[in-house]
Amino acid sequence: MTDLGGSAQSWSLVAFCSIVTVTLLLCVLTGPDRDDLEEFYTGYRTLSPLRNGLAVAGDYISAATVLTIGGVIALCGYDGVVLALSTLLSLLLLMFLLAEPLHNTGRFTMGDALSRRVPGRAVRITACVVTLLSLIPMMIVQLAGVGQLLAFILGFSDGAMQTGCILGAGILMISYAALGGMRGTALIQIIKTVMLLGSGLVVAVLVLSSFGWHPGTMLDTAAQRSGTGRAFLQYGLQFSDGPHPALDMISTQVAIVLGGACLPHVTMRMYTAGNARQVRRTMSWAVSSVALFMLVITVVSLGATALVGRERITAADPHGSTAYLLGARAVFGSEVSRAEGLVFSTVTTAIFLTLLASVAGMTLACANSLAHDVFASRNKGMPALREMTLARTCALIVGIPVVLLAALAQHRSLQPLATLSFCMGASAIAPALVYSLFWRRFSKAGLLGTLIGGSVAVLVLMSGTRLVSGSPTSAFPEADLNWFPFTTTALVSVPVGFACGWLGTVLSGRRSARRARERYAGIEQLILAGPPRRRPSWSPDGP
Repeated sequence: MTDLGGSAQSWSLVAFCSIVTVTLLLCVLTGPDRDDLEEFYTGYRTLSPLRNGLAVAGDYISAATVLTIGGVIALCGYDGVVLALSTLLSLLLLMFLLAEPLHNTGRFTMGDALSRRVPGRAVRITACVVTLLSLIPMMIVQLAGVGQLLAFILGFSDGAMQTGCILGAGILMISYAALGGMRGTALIQIIKTVMLLGSGLVVAVLVLSSFGWHPGTMLDTAAQRSGTGRAFLQYGLQFSDGPHPALDMISTQVAIVLGGACLPHVTMRMYTAGNARQVRRTMSWAVSSVALFMLVITVVSLGATALVGRERITAADPHGSTAYLLGARAVFGSEVSRAEGLVFSTVTTAIFLTLLASVAGMTLACANSLAHDVFASRNKGMPALREMTLARTCALIVGIPVVLLAALAQHRSLQPLATLSFCMGASAIAPALVYSLFWRRFSKAGLLGTLIGGSVAVLVLMSGTRLVSGSPTSAFPEADLNWFPFTTTALVSVPVGFACGWLGTVLSGRRSARRARERYAGIEQLILAGPPRRRPSWSPDGP
């Protein structure tokens, strides 16, 4: 409960309905023509660097960022700040290492970028399967969060109401992806990023002003009210109950840095820029926006601990996922004016839109991969209208099971699903992209080995973590199958992913290695420098 009273709750509901109506209308108005694939998949590559950068930032600032990292900052202090910085480092990795090569080699999907180096339908199908495995768990987490968010803000606890919210949000996410395409989902991400940054900055300023503009005072108060004392400001609190807290923290950081940079709904934004210069400017805007929001969420979440205290945060949610909202609410005091209620409604609406926009972008990435890499690759001459229809149908094929699974899983801990997505990105997709873009000898067997081996390693190891079973806050607290010593799998599964790619390539033989080198030599300039620019024709006798 937010304790804002009936009037503020009514205004929040009005704001939710208004933003849903406006964004759905914008998706319809900016949606692509029915037979224009380039517009549906990339928006004609006409998004300006600022708009594209805000869209990339929107993909990074997901509900997992706002709610999960905000909760870790509020409950664990220093460790949460490190995770926030890891998210920013992930975006910097994408900016400096992968952004331009992905733009140069990709067309619509991750399968396009991988098959540029290693052609074959098997590569495309495997890339599609890995895309689904990496994004569907995160989609379930985001959708399930819609019911919990509305229940928290509007004050209802009826399970049927929460399920109805999930179903309604699922219909919206499918509509955004199917009707809006790349340009429509990018527009929603831009609106969400602007609202989230604007409202967050206002709340962060109010939090700092309540402590006399002294961050040190806020930190000391947060440490006192955290229930952990000075450990709140030191490394290792998040995993202190595990057998190897330092290694567990490193594993989590590796998963966020590598996984966040390589998730398919983020890398597909690299294909929407017009040229390499626009890619660089896009990433500059994205990094600036994410850095600003990491500062905002740190201030608001620490302020929540200082103003509200750990007991009230964990009472609302054991993982602290409502800390950002509690901090925004607490800064207004017991009496809330109309202007303050409006600010809080903007904060809650921005988070609600964050959930919808994130799931819509992931749905689009899954639908694009399923339509383009699986169905269209089987029929090279498929008409554009048919592929467009397939892509929109695939949004339904992906979205409906996700909605049903989110409704079934809403009352369980969903942290293992979010962790699974990042670990899949770090262990399967990251090695495949790095090897494909930068290793001359990398073969088809190595690529398939990386994608399959990394995925299997994550799925097997994740089943043995304490996020799944063995603790009161796990997804299945009644079971005890906890045999893996770390919370995330990245410390083991990332080396396994790279090793599978190396082993598959080495065992392919010399002939395969020679063909791989020849293939790489033919596209090396494209990968590293992009397509050659056409020189303008010039004649000394010309005008």
